[in-house]
Amino acid sequence: MPKNGRNLVKRFDLIVFDWDGTLMDSAGAIVASVQAAACDLGLEPPPDERARHIIGLGLGDALRHALPELEEHRYAELTDRYRFHYLSQDHELKLFDGIQELIHELAEAGYPLAVATGKSRLGLNRAMEHSGLGHYFHASRCADECFSKPHPQMLDELVAEFAVTPEATLMIGDTTHDLQMAANAGVASVAVSYGAHTVDALAQVPSLHCASTVPELRAWLKANA
Repeated sequence: MPKNGRNLVKRFDLIVFDWDGTLMDSAGAIVASVQAAACDLGLEPPPDERARHIIGLGLGDALRHALPELEEHRYAELTDRYRFHYLSQDHELKLFDGIQELIHELAEAGYPLAVATGKSRLGLNRAMEHSGLGHYFHASRCADECFSKPHPQMLDELVAEFAVTPEATLMIGDTTHDLQMAANAGVASVAVSYGAHTVDALAQVPSLHCASTVPELRAWLKANA
């Protein structure tokens, strides 16, 4: 990063992070909440792999992908039960080790930072307040304000808000939905494989790099951002 002398010329003018599975270790809680909500409705819970695949999508789209056989009029009930289970434990969720320091370093180095997430605005505000990261981010977009990933709207709006080019923007996320959103917006991306989607799944969408740990992500950004 520029202040550390490792990279004297910035490649990116804006760095955008996904939240769940990228900054916060919440993928397991999301999977468990989807499965518990299904059980509440007397349904066979989706297997872990399918439940993990939906992470990053807006909640409505996510639940429809997780339980496509459910009658349409019951998704509101499923949503309520999911929120009950998730909100009962979200205050216990933690940032991945090293994320606090990484975000602080990026901010200190002068990078504008933003979030593009499948969470609702209320959910993101809760998570930002609980994590203490909120003041580092200059803008954010949520799934109840925009089309769900992989539609490019979130990134299109952030690029316009910061008056930067797509080529000077970097998206960092743990799902193929994040990477495909970036591709759809003409934005470069870096994948992280410590979150929801596997390395093999992430490899299906081109990205500049796939980091298996937060320290590896930090090192890549120091050398390349």
